Amino acid sequence: MVRKRVPDWLNSSLWSTTPADDRLHLNSPSPATASAAFSEPTPQPPAPVPPPPAAAAASKPQSTPVPPKSETKDPVNKNSNQNSGGNDRNGGSSDASLNDISRQAQLLSELSKKVINMWELRRIASQGLPDGAGIRSTVWKLLLGYLPPERGQWSSELPKKRSQYRHFKEELLMNPSKITRRLEKSLTCDNDESKSESKGLLSRSQITHGEHPLSLGKSSVWNQFFQESEIIEQIERDVMRTHPDMNFFSGDSQLAKSNQDAMRNILIVFAKLNPGIRYVQGMNEILAPLFYVFKNDPDAEMAAAAEADTFFCFVELLSGFRDHFCQQLDNSNVGIRSTISRLSQLLKEHDEELWRHLEITTKVNPQFYAFRWITLLLTQEFNFADSLHIWDTLLSDPEGPLETLLRVCCAMLILIRRRLLAGDFTSNLKLLQNYPSSNISHLLYVANKLRTQAIG
Repeated sequence: MVRKRVPDWLNSSLWSTTPADDRLHLNSPSPATASAAFSEPTPQPPAPVPPPPAAAAASKPQSTPVPPKSETKDPVNKNSNQNSGGNDRNGGSSDASLNDISRQAQLLSELSKKVINMWELRRIASQGLPDGAGIRSTVWKLLLGYLPPERGQWSSELPKKRSQYRHFKEELLMNPSKITRRLEKSLTCDNDESKSESKGLLSRSQITHGEHPLSLGKSSVWNQFFQESEIIEQIERDVMRTHPDMNFFSGDSQLAKSNQDAMRNILIVFAKLNPGIRYVQGMNEILAPLFYVFKNDPDAEMAAAAEADTFFCFVELLSGFRDHFCQQLDNSNVGIRSTISRLSQLLKEHDEELWRHLEITTKVNPQFYAFRWITLLLTQEFNFADSLHIWDTLLSDPEGPLETLLRVCCAMLILIRRRLLAGDFTSNLKLLQNYPSSNISHLLYVANKLRTQAIG
Protein backbone atom coordinates (compact mmCIF):
# COMPACT_ATOMS: atom_id res chain seq x y z
CA MET A 1 0.00 0.00 0.00
CA VAL A 2 1.33 3.41 -0.97
CA ARG A 3 1.20 5.86 1.88
CA LYS A 4 -0.27 9.29 1.31
CA ARG A 5 2.28 11.98 0.80
CA VAL A 6 2.17 14.58 3.55
CA PRO A 7 1.04 17.94 2.11
CA ASP A 8 3.82 20.51 1.94
CA TRP A 9 1.90 22.98 4.06
CA LEU A 10 1.93 20.52 6.96
CA ASN A 11 5.71 20.54 7.01
CA SER A 12 5.95 24.30 7.41
CA SER A 13 7.75 25.48 10.55
CA LEU A 14 4.66 27.49 11.38
CA TRP A 15 2.74 24.36 12.34
CA SER A 16 5.19 22.91 14.85
CA THR A 17 5.99 24.08 18.34
CA THR A 18 9.61 24.02 19.43
CA PRO A 19 10.57 21.21 21.80
CA ALA A 20 12.45 23.70 23.95
CA ASP A 21 9.19 25.15 25.26
CA ASP A 22 7.91 22.74 27.89
CA ARG A 23 5.27 24.98 29.46
CA LEU A 24 2.22 22.89 30.32
CA HIS A 25 -1.20 24.19 31.23
CA LEU A 26 -2.60 21.39 33.35
CA ASN A 27 -2.00 18.02 34.93
CA SER A 28 -4.09 15.32 33.30
CA PRO A 29 -5.30 12.20 35.06
CA SER A 30 -4.53 8.67 33.99
CA PRO A 31 -6.59 7.24 31.11
CA ALA A 32 -8.80 5.40 33.59
CA THR A 33 -10.01 8.66 35.09
CA ALA A 34 -10.23 10.69 31.92
CA SER A 35 -13.98 11.22 32.25
CA ALA A 36 -13.71 13.34 35.38
CA ALA A 37 -13.90 17.12 35.33
CA PHE A 38 -10.56 18.86 35.65
CA SER A 39 -9.47 22.28 36.79
CA GLU A 40 -6.03 23.75 36.49
CA PRO A 41 -4.17 26.96 37.21
CA THR A 42 -4.51 29.05 34.06
CA PRO A 43 -2.37 32.07 33.21
CA GLN A 44 -3.67 35.40 34.42
CA PRO A 45 -5.34 37.34 31.60
CA PRO A 46 -4.08 40.88 30.96
CA ALA A 47 -5.92 44.02 31.97
CA PRO A 48 -9.24 44.62 30.17
CA VAL A 49 -9.09 46.63 26.98
CA PRO A 50 -11.78 49.34 26.93
CA PRO A 51 -14.02 49.52 23.87
CA PRO A 52 -13.68 52.40 21.41
CA PRO A 53 -15.55 55.59 22.40
CA ALA A 54 -18.30 54.95 19.87
CA ALA A 55 -18.93 51.48 21.28
CA ALA A 56 -18.75 52.72 24.83
CA ALA A 57 -21.31 55.42 24.16
CA ALA A 58 -23.68 52.85 22.72
CA SER A 59 -23.56 50.72 25.84
CA LYS A 60 -25.46 51.38 29.04
CA PRO A 61 -23.46 52.26 32.15
CA GLN A 62 -22.41 49.14 33.99
CA SER A 63 -24.09 48.93 37.35
CA THR A 64 -23.24 45.36 38.24
CA PRO A 65 -19.95 44.57 40.02
CA VAL A 66 -17.19 43.44 37.67
CA PRO A 67 -14.63 40.92 38.96
CA PRO A 68 -10.95 41.71 38.84
CA LYS A 69 -10.47 39.08 36.12
CA SER A 70 -13.09 40.29 33.70
CA GLU A 71 -13.34 39.37 30.05
CA THR A 72 -10.12 40.40 28.39
CA LYS A 73 -8.31 40.34 25.09
CA ASP A 74 -7.05 36.89 24.31
CA PRO A 75 -3.33 36.82 25.18
CA VAL A 76 -2.27 34.58 22.29
CA ASN A 77 0.34 36.96 20.93
CA LYS A 78 1.87 37.52 24.34
CA ASN A 79 1.94 33.92 25.43
CA SER A 80 2.68 32.01 22.28
CA ASN A 81 5.06 33.87 19.97
CA GLN A 82 7.96 31.57 20.76
CA ASN A 83 5.79 28.59 19.88
CA SER A 84 4.61 29.83 16.52
CA GLY A 85 7.82 30.21 14.61
CA GLY A 86 8.08 33.95 15.23
CA ASN A 87 5.46 34.82 12.64
CA ASP A 88 3.79 37.41 14.88
CA ARG A 89 6.88 39.53 15.20
CA ASN A 90 7.68 42.70 13.25
CA GLY A 91 4.34 44.40 13.66
CA GLY A 92 2.12 41.31 13.97
CA SER A 93 0.56 42.53 17.23
CA SER A 94 -0.19 45.93 15.72
CA ASP A 95 -1.88 44.28 12.74
CA ALA A 96 -3.91 42.10 15.09
CA SER A 97 -5.11 45.16 17.01
CA LEU A 98 -6.18 46.89 13.79
CA ASN A 99 -8.01 43.74 12.75
CA ASP A 100 -9.81 43.62 16.11
CA ILE A 101 -10.95 47.24 15.76
CA SER A 102 -12.13 46.64 12.21
CA ARG A 103 -13.95 43.45 13.22
CA GLN A 104 -15.61 45.24 16.15
CA ALA A 105 -16.86 47.99 13.83
CA GLN A 106 -18.27 45.38 11.43
CA LEU A 107 -20.00 43.53 14.26
CA LEU A 108 -21.51 46.67 15.78
CA SER A 109 -22.81 47.63 12.36
CA GLU A 110 -24.34 44.19 11.81
CA LEU A 111 -25.86 44.04 15.30
CA SER A 112 -27.52 47.44 14.81
CA LYS A 113 -29.61 46.22 11.87
CA LYS A 114 -33.32 45.48 12.28
CA VAL A 115 -32.78 41.99 10.87
CA ILE A 116 -29.32 40.55 11.47
CA ASN A 117 -27.70 38.68 8.62
CA MET A 118 -26.72 35.45 10.38
CA TRP A 119 -24.48 34.28 7.55
CA GLU A 120 -22.46 37.48 7.74
CA LEU A 121 -22.42 37.37 11.55
CA ARG A 122 -21.08 33.81 11.52
CA ARG A 123 -18.42 34.76 8.99
CA ILE A 124 -17.12 37.62 11.11
CA ALA A 125 -17.44 35.77 14.43
CA SER A 126 -15.54 32.74 13.13
CA GLN A 127 -12.40 34.92 13.05
CA GLY A 128 -12.73 35.69 16.76
CA LEU A 129 -14.77 38.26 18.66
CA PRO A 130 -13.43 41.42 20.31
CA ASP A 131 -14.10 41.73 24.01
CA GLY A 132 -15.48 45.26 24.23
CA ALA A 133 -19.02 46.60 24.21
CA GLY A 134 -20.60 43.29 25.25
CA ILE A 135 -20.29 42.01 21.69
CA ARG A 136 -19.41 38.43 22.57
CA SER A 137 -22.41 38.13 24.91
CA THR A 138 -24.89 39.25 22.24
CA VAL A 139 -23.26 37.31 19.40
CA TRP A 140 -23.12 34.03 21.32
CA LYS A 141 -26.83 34.32 22.13
CA LEU A 142 -27.56 34.84 18.45
CA LEU A 143 -25.30 31.98 17.33
CA LEU A 144 -26.96 29.62 19.82
CA GLY A 145 -30.43 30.60 18.66
CA TYR A 146 -31.45 32.16 21.96
CA LEU A 147 -31.93 35.57 20.36
CA PRO A 148 -33.86 35.72 17.06
CA PRO A 149 -32.27 37.60 14.14
CA GLU A 150 -35.16 40.12 14.21
CA ARG A 151 -34.18 42.68 16.84
CA GLY A 152 -37.79 43.77 17.25
CA GLN A 153 -38.61 40.40 18.83
CA TRP A 154 -35.99 40.66 21.58
CA SER A 155 -38.17 42.79 23.86
CA SER A 156 -40.91 40.14 23.89
CA GLU A 157 -38.87 36.92 23.65
CA LEU A 158 -36.39 37.62 26.45
CA PRO A 159 -38.97 38.32 29.20
CA LYS A 160 -40.86 35.20 28.13
CA LYS A 161 -37.79 32.97 28.41
CA ARG A 162 -36.67 34.48 31.70
CA SER A 163 -40.13 34.02 33.17
CA GLN A 164 -40.06 30.39 32.08
CA TYR A 165 -36.75 29.85 33.85
CA ARG A 166 -38.11 31.41 37.06
CA HIS A 167 -41.00 28.95 36.84
CA PHE A 168 -38.54 26.05 36.45
CA LYS A 169 -36.69 27.15 39.58
CA GLU A 170 -39.88 27.51 41.60
CA GLU A 171 -41.03 24.02 40.64
CA LEU A 172 -37.75 22.09 40.55
CA LEU A 173 -35.67 23.62 43.32
CA MET A 174 -38.40 23.20 45.92
CA ASN A 175 -37.75 21.04 48.98
CA PRO A 176 -40.35 18.26 49.49
CA SER A 177 -41.27 19.87 52.81
CA LYS A 178 -42.50 22.91 50.87
CA ILE A 179 -44.49 20.65 48.54
CA THR A 180 -46.10 18.99 51.55
CA ARG A 181 -46.93 22.38 53.04
CA ARG A 182 -48.54 23.40 49.75
CA LEU A 183 -50.68 20.28 49.81
CA GLU A 184 -51.40 20.95 53.43
CA LYS A 185 -52.52 24.49 52.68
CA SER A 186 -54.69 23.27 49.84
CA LEU A 187 -56.36 20.71 52.07
CA THR A 188 -56.84 23.30 54.78
CA CYS A 189 -58.63 25.63 52.39
CA ASP A 190 -60.91 22.85 51.13
CA ASN A 191 -61.60 21.21 54.44
CA ASP A 192 -63.02 22.92 57.53
CA GLU A 193 -63.36 19.77 59.62
CA SER A 194 -61.25 21.01 62.52
CA LYS A 195 -59.46 24.09 63.80
CA SER A 196 -56.20 22.15 64.01
CA GLU A 197 -55.97 22.14 60.25
CA SER A 198 -56.07 25.94 60.17
CA LYS A 199 -52.85 25.88 62.21
CA GLY A 200 -51.08 23.93 59.47
CA LEU A 201 -51.47 20.43 60.92
CA LEU A 202 -52.51 17.40 58.92
CA SER A 203 -54.13 14.30 60.33
CA ARG A 204 -52.39 11.00 59.51
CA SER A 205 -55.20 9.95 57.21
CA GLN A 206 -54.55 12.95 54.97
CA ILE A 207 -50.85 12.21 54.38
CA THR A 208 -50.66 9.89 51.39
CA HIS A 209 -48.02 7.19 51.07
CA GLY A 210 -46.28 9.11 48.30
CA GLU A 211 -45.90 12.18 50.51
CA HIS A 212 -44.32 10.31 53.43
CA PRO A 213 -40.53 10.83 53.88
CA LEU A 214 -39.97 7.06 54.24
CA SER A 215 -41.88 6.13 51.11
CA LEU A 216 -39.91 4.14 48.52
CA GLY A 217 -42.50 4.55 45.78
CA LYS A 218 -41.34 5.84 42.40
CA SER A 219 -43.91 8.65 42.54
CA SER A 220 -42.87 9.72 46.04
CA VAL A 221 -41.50 13.25 46.06
CA TRP A 222 -39.38 12.34 49.08
CA ASN A 223 -37.87 9.27 47.44
CA GLN A 224 -37.02 11.35 44.36
CA PHE A 225 -35.54 14.04 46.60
CA PHE A 226 -33.17 11.60 48.34
CA GLN A 227 -32.08 10.11 45.00
CA GLU A 228 -31.42 13.56 43.59
CA SER A 229 -29.50 14.69 46.67
CA GLU A 230 -26.45 12.69 45.53
CA ILE A 231 -26.46 14.48 42.18
CA ILE A 232 -26.89 17.84 43.88
CA GLU A 233 -23.92 17.13 46.15
CA GLN A 234 -21.80 16.27 43.10
CA ILE A 235 -22.88 19.50 41.38
CA GLU A 236 -21.98 21.54 44.44
CA ARG A 237 -18.52 19.94 44.65
CA ASP A 238 -17.83 20.54 40.97
CA VAL A 239 -19.07 24.13 41.04
CA MET A 240 -16.75 24.87 43.95
CA ARG A 241 -13.84 23.46 41.92
CA THR A 242 -14.57 25.47 38.78
CA HIS A 243 -11.60 27.67 37.82
CA PRO A 244 -10.20 28.04 41.35
CA ASP A 245 -7.68 30.58 40.02
CA MET A 246 -10.39 33.06 38.99
CA ASN A 247 -12.07 35.32 41.54
CA PHE A 248 -15.20 35.34 39.40
CA PHE A 249 -15.79 31.64 40.14
CA SER A 250 -13.89 30.98 43.33
CA GLY A 251 -13.25 32.51 46.74
CA ASP A 252 -15.17 33.91 49.67
CA SER A 253 -16.35 37.12 48.02
CA GLN A 254 -20.04 37.85 47.65
CA LEU A 255 -19.59 37.91 43.89
CA ALA A 256 -18.05 34.42 43.77
CA LYS A 257 -20.71 32.94 46.07
CA SER A 258 -23.49 34.51 44.01
CA ASN A 259 -22.00 33.13 40.81
CA GLN A 260 -21.58 29.68 42.33
CA ASP A 261 -25.25 29.70 43.42
CA ALA A 262 -26.34 30.65 39.90
CA MET A 263 -24.29 27.87 38.30
CA ARG A 264 -25.56 25.39 40.85
CA ASN A 265 -29.16 26.34 40.08
CA ILE A 266 -28.64 25.98 36.33
CA LEU A 267 -27.08 22.53 36.62
CA ILE A 268 -29.74 21.24 39.04
CA VAL A 269 -32.60 22.49 36.88
CA PHE A 270 -30.96 20.93 33.82
CA ALA A 271 -30.47 17.61 35.61
CA LYS A 272 -34.11 17.47 36.70
CA LEU A 273 -35.46 18.42 33.29
CA ASN A 274 -33.25 15.81 31.59
CA PRO A 275 -33.61 12.61 33.66
CA GLY A 276 -32.06 10.53 30.86
CA ILE A 277 -28.74 12.33 31.30
CA ARG A 278 -29.10 14.18 34.60
CA TYR A 279 -25.74 15.67 35.55
CA VAL A 280 -22.40 14.32 34.35
CA GLN A 281 -19.16 15.47 35.92
CA GLY A 282 -17.57 18.08 33.68
CA MET A 283 -20.75 19.88 32.62
CA ASN A 284 -19.74 22.67 34.99
CA GLU A 285 -16.70 23.33 32.79
CA ILE A 286 -18.92 23.79 29.72
CA LEU A 287 -21.29 26.02 31.66
CA ALA A 288 -18.52 28.31 32.98
CA PRO A 289 -17.60 30.19 29.75
CA LEU A 290 -21.26 30.90 28.94
CA PHE A 291 -22.08 32.25 32.39
CA TYR A 292 -18.85 34.26 32.56
CA VAL A 293 -19.49 35.98 29.22
CA PHE A 294 -23.16 36.75 29.92
CA LYS A 295 -22.58 37.92 33.49
CA ASN A 296 -19.90 40.34 32.30
CA ASP A 297 -22.17 42.00 29.76
CA PRO A 298 -21.77 45.79 30.28
CA ASP A 299 -25.54 46.14 29.87
CA ALA A 300 -26.76 45.93 33.48
CA GLU A 301 -30.13 44.48 32.47
CA MET A 302 -28.49 41.69 30.48
CA ALA A 303 -25.99 40.96 33.25
CA ALA A 304 -28.79 40.72 35.82
CA ALA A 305 -30.55 38.07 33.71
CA ALA A 306 -27.35 36.09 33.06
CA GLU A 307 -28.53 33.01 34.96
CA ALA A 308 -31.69 32.54 32.89
CA ASP A 309 -29.97 33.39 29.61
CA THR A 310 -27.12 31.00 30.38
CA PHE A 311 -29.51 28.16 31.17
CA PHE A 312 -31.18 28.22 27.76
CA CYS A 313 -27.90 28.68 25.89
CA PHE A 314 -26.36 25.83 27.89
CA VAL A 315 -29.28 23.57 26.93
CA GLU A 316 -28.90 24.52 23.27
CA LEU A 317 -25.12 24.00 23.26
CA LEU A 318 -25.37 20.64 25.02
CA SER A 319 -28.08 19.43 22.64
CA GLY A 320 -25.37 18.88 20.02
CA PHE A 321 -23.19 16.89 22.45
CA ARG A 322 -25.68 15.24 24.81
CA ASP A 323 -25.03 11.74 23.43
CA HIS A 324 -21.41 12.07 24.58
CA PHE A 325 -22.66 12.25 28.16
CA CYS A 326 -24.95 9.21 27.93
CA GLN A 327 -22.99 6.13 28.98
CA GLN A 328 -25.50 3.76 27.37
CA LEU A 329 -24.63 5.28 23.97
CA ASP A 330 -20.84 5.14 24.35
CA ASN A 331 -20.49 2.30 21.83
CA SER A 332 -23.20 3.49 19.44
CA ASN A 333 -22.65 5.44 16.23
CA VAL A 334 -23.56 8.66 18.06
CA GLY A 335 -21.58 8.01 21.24
CA ILE A 336 -18.26 9.42 22.36
CA ARG A 337 -16.21 6.48 21.05
CA SER A 338 -17.63 6.95 17.57
CA THR A 339 -16.73 10.66 17.68
CA ILE A 340 -13.18 9.83 18.79
CA SER A 341 -12.93 7.38 15.88
CA ARG A 342 -13.94 10.18 13.53
CA LEU A 343 -11.08 12.28 14.89
CA SER A 344 -8.69 9.39 14.31
CA GLN A 345 -9.92 9.02 10.73
CA LEU A 346 -9.60 12.76 10.16
CA LEU A 347 -5.96 12.67 11.25
CA LYS A 348 -5.30 9.67 9.00
CA GLU A 349 -6.73 11.53 6.00
CA HIS A 350 -4.62 14.65 6.55
CA ASP A 351 -1.40 13.26 8.06
CA GLU A 352 -1.14 9.49 7.72
CA GLU A 353 2.48 9.47 8.91
CA LEU A 354 1.54 11.04 12.24
CA TRP A 355 -1.56 8.85 12.59
CA ARG A 356 0.50 5.70 11.99
CA HIS A 357 3.17 6.74 14.49
CA LEU A 358 0.64 7.53 17.22
CA GLU A 359 -1.79 4.65 16.88
CA ILE A 360 0.34 1.83 15.42
CA THR A 361 3.97 2.49 16.35
CA THR A 362 3.57 4.01 19.83
CA LYS A 363 0.03 2.65 20.40
CA VAL A 364 -1.35 5.84 21.92
CA ASN A 365 -5.10 5.22 22.10
CA PRO A 366 -6.84 8.50 21.15
CA GLN A 367 -9.34 7.91 23.96
CA PHE A 368 -6.55 8.64 26.45
CA TYR A 369 -6.49 12.32 25.43
CA ALA A 370 -9.35 13.04 23.00
CA PHE A 371 -12.09 12.01 25.46
CA ARG A 372 -11.50 15.13 27.52
CA TRP A 373 -10.76 17.36 24.53
CA ILE A 374 -14.13 16.55 22.98
CA THR A 375 -16.46 16.19 25.98
CA LEU A 376 -15.24 19.40 27.64
CA LEU A 377 -14.95 21.37 24.38
CA LEU A 378 -11.25 22.12 24.95
CA THR A 379 -11.96 24.17 28.09
CA GLN A 380 -9.20 22.35 29.99
CA GLU A 381 -6.48 22.44 27.34
CA PHE A 382 -6.00 26.22 27.08
CA ASN A 383 -6.19 29.24 29.34
CA PHE A 384 -9.61 30.79 29.81
CA ALA A 385 -9.17 33.71 27.40
CA ASP A 386 -7.96 31.39 24.64
CA SER A 387 -10.90 29.06 25.26
CA LEU A 388 -13.30 31.94 24.61
CA HIS A 389 -11.53 32.63 21.30
CA ILE A 390 -11.84 28.98 20.28
CA TRP A 391 -15.52 28.97 21.23
CA ASP A 392 -16.13 31.98 18.96
CA THR A 393 -15.13 29.74 16.07
CA LEU A 394 -16.94 26.63 17.34
CA LEU A 395 -20.26 28.43 17.78
CA SER A 396 -19.98 30.10 14.38
CA ASP A 397 -20.24 26.83 12.43
CA PRO A 398 -23.73 26.69 10.85
CA GLU A 399 -23.56 22.87 10.95
CA GLY A 400 -22.97 22.88 14.68
CA PRO A 401 -19.81 23.00 16.83
CA LEU A 402 -18.85 19.32 16.57
CA GLU A 403 -17.40 19.37 13.06
CA THR A 404 -15.25 22.41 13.81
CA LEU A 405 -14.25 20.91 17.17
CA LEU A 406 -12.92 17.78 15.46
CA ARG A 407 -10.91 19.87 12.99
CA VAL A 408 -9.45 21.95 15.84
CA CYS A 409 -8.47 18.74 17.68
CA CYS A 410 -6.84 17.42 14.52
CA ALA A 411 -5.00 20.72 14.10
CA MET A 412 -3.75 20.45 17.68
CA LEU A 413 -2.06 17.18 16.76
CA ILE A 414 -0.59 18.61 13.56
CA LEU A 415 0.83 21.65 15.36
CA ILE A 416 3.01 19.43 17.55
CA ARG A 417 3.67 16.70 14.96
CA ARG A 418 7.49 17.02 15.17
CA ARG A 419 7.50 16.38 18.89
CA LEU A 420 5.01 13.53 18.53
CA LEU A 421 6.97 11.87 15.71
CA ALA A 422 10.10 12.02 17.88
CA GLY A 423 8.34 10.65 20.96
CA ASP A 424 7.49 7.24 22.41
CA PHE A 425 4.28 6.14 24.18
CA THR A 426 5.08 7.76 27.52
CA SER A 427 6.31 11.12 26.23
CA ASN A 428 3.51 11.42 23.67
CA LEU A 429 0.79 10.58 26.16
CA LYS A 430 2.18 13.13 28.61
CA LEU A 431 2.38 15.77 25.87
CA LEU A 432 -1.19 15.16 24.67
CA GLN A 433 -2.64 15.14 28.16
CA ASN A 434 -0.75 18.34 28.97
CA TYR A 435 -1.08 20.28 25.73
CA PRO A 436 1.60 22.97 25.36
CA SER A 437 0.94 26.67 24.96
CA SER A 438 0.06 27.51 21.36
CA ASN A 439 -0.85 30.47 19.21
CA ILE A 440 -4.62 30.17 18.99
CA SER A 441 -4.86 32.19 15.79
CA HIS A 442 -2.56 29.71 14.03
CA LEU A 443 -4.38 26.76 15.54
CA LEU A 444 -7.68 27.99 14.12
CA TYR A 445 -6.00 28.79 10.81
CA VAL A 446 -4.78 25.20 10.49
CA ALA A 447 -8.23 23.89 11.45
CA ASN A 448 -9.81 26.00 8.72
CA LYS A 449 -7.11 24.83 6.30
CA LEU A 450 -8.18 21.25 6.99
CA ARG A 451 -11.75 22.17 6.07
CA THR A 452 -10.75 23.78 2.77
CA GLN A 453 -8.43 20.84 1.98
CA ALA A 454 -11.36 18.44 2.50
CA ILE A 455 -13.64 20.52 0.29
CA GLY A 456 -10.97 20.79 -2.39
